[in-house]
Amino acid sequence: MSSKVYYMDDRSASAETSLVAKMINVYEAAGLNDIISPGEVVAIKIHCGEYNNTAYLRPVYARALVDHVKELGGRPFVCDTTTQPYNPYSSRVTALDLMLTAERNGYNSGTLGCPFIPADGYLGTDDTKVDLPEGLILKEAYIAKAIALADAVICLTHFKGHGVGVYGGAVKNLGIGCQSKRGKYNVHQAFHSRVSLGASAFFPHLCRGKACPTWEACETSCSYGLIKITDTGIEWTPEGCVNCLAHLKVVTCGAIQDPPDNHDMAAAAMGDAALGVVKAVGAKKMGYINMAIDIAPFCDCVMFSDRPLVPNIGVFASTDPVAIDQVCIDMVKASAGMSGSRAQDFGVAAAGVNKFSAASSVVGASEALQVAVGARNGLGSQEYELIQVPVGDPVKPRFHWDKRPVGIRLAEPFRREKVYPENGYTRNENFDLELVR
Repeated sequence: MSSKVYYMDDRSASAETSLVAKMINVYEAAGLNDIISPGEVVAIKIHCGEYNNTAYLRPVYARALVDHVKELGGRPFVCDTTTQPYNPYSSRVTALDLMLTAERNGYNSGTLGCPFIPADGYLGTDDTKVDLPEGLILKEAYIAKAIALADAVICLTHFKGHGVGVYGGAVKNLGIGCQSKRGKYNVHQAFHSRVSLGASAFFPHLCRGKACPTWEACETSCSYGLIKITDTGIEWTPEGCVNCLAHLKVVTCGAIQDPPDNHDMAAAAMGDAALGVVKAVGAKKMGYINMAIDIAPFCDCVMFSDRPLVPNIGVFASTDPVAIDQVCIDMVKASAGMSGSRAQDFGVAAAGVNKFSAASSVVGASEALQVAVGARNGLGSQEYELIQVPVGDPVKPRFHWDKRPVGIRLAEPFRREKVYPENGYTRNENFDLELVR
């Protein structure tokens, strides 16, 4: 059975066609007002962006959604979760790090009009366990407690590429973004007998030991002290590896090589973990918005942002996380790649060619992994009906603190305070513009 996905393109020429106004339009068209009742606590799950990332969603989108939730009588908070230490200098690994990074990126109570909350506690262990007998890979999920205990959840997602998930959309926002730290380790296959990083191939002879200028970065990347660099090589204790991925950026000599299916399994497992969130909160209390703009090849969880793979596509809303992602995947595929982007670098810039598998994934995984698992475990449907939403009321997106025309707002202040010199301005009244044209 197909699911409805509501859509508006990215073009803007007026207040009512701004992306902020369109976001609220598709939200309402998708019936997402109905997931909120007066007095209910509403979690708005965003990705606040890593330190120095620039492609993440501007806070204005979350703020507009907060204002709208308040109008419906809801009690909103905006949240993100702590991360795995997937690189040696990760900037969101504790609640303190997360809040400092979020504030630097513009997410705080002043800009949002509501609290910003690290949803899984200080270290990422404040969670709720959800059993997943329907899961294809995971049989349990660990959901950030502030999200699991919310009355309703809105996933406000930046749709873009992702190194492991291949793409990052609503399913990833649920299946990684709403998981606690131990939930993220679960998705990344920690302690899996076959595809865990603990089952990686080990080639110690490739390590130069302390003769390598970056040996200290390798040794200090593991929080559990499992990597030791000697004068002549590397020692590694794989049994305790939790798949934090912090070593990936520094152990580049090939001494530790990932199992071939590790990243593919993690991408697929996101579909199961996403179902855990829906089970914790309730499918009828979940809503999804995908902002398919600034479609960078890698996730907002890296400390940089490359040129977008394709031009902006638009704004989407649905009650089905699988369908909304499938629409976005299909529309990115149908788009021509951006000149000079990784899509062009990897030879996938032509319209009708998959972009993410080649230009985003670290292993070339299938773009269908997340949505295919979600379709099989009951999370949603890959079949969709795309509904274009008309432009909304031109009055609604006006400056909402005072919707009066400026002629009315400023008439009395301008009467009382002159805003121009009494005797006019001093200037050359006969200046010949041809001199500088």
